Amino acid sequence: MSFNIALSGLNAAQKDLDVTSNNIANVNTTGFKESRAEFVDVYAASLLASGKTKVGDGVLTADVAQQFQQGSIQFTNNALDLAITGNGFYAVVPELDSLETSYTRAGQFKLNDSNFVVNSAGEHLLGFPVNPDGTSASVSLSTAEPIRIPTASGAPQKTSEVDVRMNLPAGDSYIATAPGNFDPDDPLTFNHSTSVTIFDSLGDSHIMTYYFVKDNPATDSNEWMMFAGVDGVPIDLADPGGQTDPDPSIPPAVPPAITNPQGGAVSGPLSAGGGVTGIRMYFDSSGDFVAQLPMPADGGITTIALGPTILSNGADPTQTVKINFNLDPLGPNPNEPTQFASNFEVTSLEQDGLAVGRLTGIDIGNDGLIRATYSNGTSEPLSRIALVNFANEQGLTQIGNSSWKESISSGEALAGEAGSGTFGTINSSALEQSNVNLTTELIDLISAQRNFQANSRALEVDNQLNQTILQIR
Repeated sequence: MSFNIALSGLNAAQKDLDVTSNNIANVNTTGFKESRAEFVDVYAASLLASGKTKVGDGVLTADVAQQFQQGSIQFTNNALDLAITGNGFYAVVPELDSLETSYTRAGQFKLNDSNFVVNSAGEHLLGFPVNPDGTSASVSLSTAEPIRIPTASGAPQKTSEVDVRMNLPAGDSYIATAPGNFDPDDPLTFNHSTSVTIFDSLGDSHIMTYYFVKDNPATDSNEWMMFAGVDGVPIDLADPGGQTDPDPSIPPAVPPAITNPQGGAVSGPLSAGGGVTGIRMYFDSSGDFVAQLPMPADGGITTIALGPTILSNGADPTQTVKINFNLDPLGPNPNEPTQFASNFEVTSLEQDGLAVGRLTGIDIGNDGLIRATYSNGTSEPLSRIALVNFANEQGLTQIGNSSWKESISSGEALAGEAGSGTFGTINSSALEQSNVNLTTELIDLISAQRNFQANSRALEVDNQLNQTILQIR
């Protein structure tokens, strides 16, 4: 019996040495979780045996339990290096259409030749689909799919509105030859001009220029004419909406027609004079913008059609652009044009179009949201990294590569978003190091060695006693 007891002690000491050695070997393995050998004594007695004099039958390895305490965080320069702070595992699959999910804390991810996010074993990282506003469309593991970083360009967006805010100098002099002889190529026929870049449906850029001409003070000193052109071609600003004169005491003046200096057809309806028309802007004595003539139906927003003359590159020929003056009929508003005794100043000239964008980088938030950024200043949510938790982490089945499989003991995988509930947060450009404490492992190694030596000595003593008994005559 004593032989078996000493032999079980040797086996236990060897198991302890094996576990400790494995921990030491993986001290630099990213996402590795140390193990601990757990032992129980062996005791067996028959029904009629005396329990007071019964000796135990040795030791048995009950479990090699992994310890999932947090490892230290090491920061890197790779945005796809991910570290979980708190509870949770990444979910990965070996193939795109595979349902064989495994779980890991090792966050050394990279892009493969198809721009999918994979780990060092080539397994695909799973993420939840997201809505355009970045919220998760679903947090079920069954809907999670491999994350792919798109190589396509950011889609262009055609300009639909231009927001204009400026100050027109109240003291500007009237140009006698204008506005009837306004010529966009002759700076002597207008007082001021400003330009903004707009975009068509293909993302091609066009220059829209606004020209401001001080109206005849004999008619009204608080009136200005505004003309517009795109890529040097004048655009008709006439709007068939309501055209009531905001100041009945002043005879309404018909916006003068001009001849297209570029020649050929012009977009928009032609006036009786054979040219394009501008709009008249009305200010009151305090410099507040009160109305325009023609007055658009939606008040202060002039809609113009670019037409095939401007958009000759195959873009949408029906594109229209709204010129929004932010007209407030109730009184002064900081968002509308003014006519003060100061210099010409453009305070806002914004448009909502976008050029073609190229992928410039990705950003991963603490909530696992992956967002692509493009060269045109836009960003787009791509996916949200799926995190998985288990009721009993130590019940997971270890499969190597710092990965685990679900088991009966672990319970079912519970998926969720990083930072919600009991799930930890995700740190980009960081890695979770092994949670092995090298100093503790070296001390355990010495203890296991002494334990092995002691059990070896007990086996040697048992052998000597047996030899002594066999030599008795």
